[in-house]
Amino acid sequence: MTKKWFRLGMVSVFLFSLALRFWGLERFNTLVFDEVYFAKFGNNYLTHTPFFNAHPPLSQYIIGIGIWIGSHIPFGHDTVNGLTGSLRSPWTYRWLNALTGSFIPLVVAAIAYQLSYRRSFAILAGLFTACDGIFLVESRYALSNIYIVIFGLLGHWFLLLALDNQSRRRSFYLVFAGITFGASVGTKWNGLWFLSGAYLIWIAAWVIRGMHSFPNPKLFFTSPSLKEAEGSTYSSSSQTPLQNLTQLNIFHMLFYLGIIPALIYSIIWIPHLQLDKTYGFIAVHQQILKFHLQLGGNSSNVHPYCAAWYKWPLMTRPMAYYYQTAESITEPLPVMGPPLPSGAGQVIYDVHAMGNPFLWWFGVAAMLFLVGMLVSQPVILWVKEKRFSVPATLSVDTWIALYLVINYAANLLPWVKVTRCVFIYHYMCAVVFIFLAIAWFVDQCLRSYYQQLRALGVTITFIILVAFIFWMPVYLGLPLSPHDYKLRMWFNSWI
Repeated sequence: MTKKWFRLGMVSVFLFSLALRFWGLERFNTLVFDEVYFAKFGNNYLTHTPFFNAHPPLSQYIIGIGIWIGSHIPFGHDTVNGLTGSLRSPWTYRWLNALTGSFIPLVVAAIAYQLSYRRSFAILAGLFTACDGIFLVESRYALSNIYIVIFGLLGHWFLLLALDNQSRRRSFYLVFAGITFGASVGTKWNGLWFLSGAYLIWIAAWVIRGMHSFPNPKLFFTSPSLKEAEGSTYSSSSQTPLQNLTQLNIFHMLFYLGIIPALIYSIIWIPHLQLDKTYGFIAVHQQILKFHLQLGGNSSNVHPYCAAWYKWPLMTRPMAYYYQTAESITEPLPVMGPPLPSGAGQVIYDVHAMGNPFLWWFGVAAMLFLVGMLVSQPVILWVKEKRFSVPATLSVDTWIALYLVINYAANLLPWVKVTRCVFIYHYMCAVVFIFLAIAWFVDQCLRSYYQQLRALGVTITFIILVAFIFWMPVYLGLPLSPHDYKLRMWFNSWI
């Protein structure tokens, strides 16, 4: 793929994302789902109204900035409501989220390119991310999860850029990595898992390097045969910034990815603590922790959409952010009150926080393939030679597999020990690495010598695109007949 076509492709992906996020942004003149918190909180900062916030305040600052800017723009005010505490149009508290969410596919594509320098991998990663439902839904409302994701991903991108540079330029990118990682945690605490993924891949790189110099060659040794095999498959010019991870020492990690994120996180709290002086910095964190511990167990008795972590990868329990019925499509859009009695509603408006099913399912399969690829090499050599062998030089794709598996695990596995009620949107930080995994797999298929594999790559891409179009009405809250709605709710657990 030439640079010209790559740029055209990325611009197309961005415009596609932008159009879907802004189309009908004012459709529901109300507060949708957790907008009842975040849109209100953003407005509270503008009206100087003290309040308790159960999360770090960065996303609400940004939403508040969006409200202020949107209120001074001479369009987007066809409908207004006072639900935030001031008379605002839905456009004012949603537009900045929509714009921010439009950039997430580009950041994912940038990470894919930095990992491999392959434009085809990058454009597939961006396209698949643009074709996901839960990211589209979260971007269209005044919610906070897109900010955890985009700041966490920017942290990883800046880290990869740092590894790709030297001296002052490396320090420059590491500073920005620390800032954006701190901003991710400053949105919600689980943004910390993006930072933990960076530490884990760095530790893995040092462990691999240590194995190469292990003093007991009978137990650990570098496999010449595997090195030769890799050399025959990958040219000596194949590079990835991940190969430079051991150029970062403990000082780099603790200062740039330790002290700087902590400093940024602390600074983020200053405006909120100046507004609400009920609690100091330490006390407010104690109150937040207390709040989350009191949310109850992870069962439907606590909340009908509670979904434990193991339900997320296969998307067995998505959730409705908005659901209303109307007697006809010509009626004004319902925004308040209970649905009509059963059978009376001929039109359903549903905003469902669910991913693109086939994108998620194929992605899980691709992630398992990457795990198998990582495990198979040492296992095969162990069976053959009765020794644990580590390649002298890991291939680019082995590094990519290691990076994706570690970061996916870092963003998913901490939820195993969480006992409070959690929801499918908590999976957003992990699922972006699923998008990268399936993009990598499809790219391998499309670049294969074998026609069957190329056909498989085309088929997977086609199915993902068709699935996105098929479920788009429940992402955008478009009117559906009861039959068409049920046609998209494949399982009872989806409703």
